[in-house]
Amino acid sequence: MACRLVGLSRSAYRRPLKGDTVADPDRAFREWLRAWAKDHPRYGYRRAYHDARAEGWVVNHKKIQRLWRDEGLRVPQRRRRKRVGSSTVDAPTADAPNVVWAVDFQFDADEHGRPIKICSIVDEHTRECIGGLVERSITADRLTAHLEDLVAARGAPAVLRSDNGPEFISEAMADWAGTRTGLSYIPPGSPWRNGYVESFNSRIRDECLNINSFYSLLHAQVIIGDWKDEYNHHRRHSSLGYLPPAEYARQCTHQMETDDSQNVRTE
Repeated sequence: MACRLVGLSRSAYRRPLKGDTVADPDRAFREWLRAWAKDHPRYGYRRAYHDARAEGWVVNHKKIQRLWRDEGLRVPQRRRRKRVGSSTVDAPTADAPNVVWAVDFQFDADEHGRPIKICSIVDEHTRECIGGLVERSITADRLTAHLEDLVAARGAPAVLRSDNGPEFISEAMADWAGTRTGLSYIPPGSPWRNGYVESFNSRIRDECLNINSFYSLLHAQVIIGDWKDEYNHHRRHSSLGYLPPAEYARQCTHQMETDDSQNVRTE
């Protein structure tokens, strides 16, 4: 009755697997394969196929792959050691404009599957998206050049907060920051430590990237740029008393005061 319910014939149900019987026709080759994998721990089944054929075994690559999987053989994956940036200062509380700028990347693709890399820079106090890039690729040099333009227009922040991405921990970034601004890196695997820009990324993903299809990089730059303008000047932010970030920044009376260590902020 059980076989009938699952649509399985009783003869097929009772038939033992070849690998479970004493008369397994592949027993000798399985032993050879295990010994070969032990002697060559960094080789995979494709090399095992060529060596087996060279030693006279009559097998094809599909059988090698099946037996390799059945025996639980695999090539251990070597994990790359990720570098961790060294913060130059502890990030203070963003209790005034231009104290902490948060930077992060996110990715999308156009209709042809070509990547689009989006950099967003947010002032943690005013919640403004004060800058950003939309490119195919964004190098550390390209990022520092953009930051230089922002600093020329707005002044340098006390701290630049980011994750440990290669662009942020590069020598180019360290050289650019110099004595101009502090660098604060969040611990690896802790995106919530950079919550303001992560929240911004979730909004741009939900309200812009997920509902638009980009047919070119220029199209993406225009659409994303328009959305950021809408976000800054028209989208009301609940934590800012339902003012748009740009309007809140215009009305903001908080001032940044620094002592010699550049770590004291007062209103």
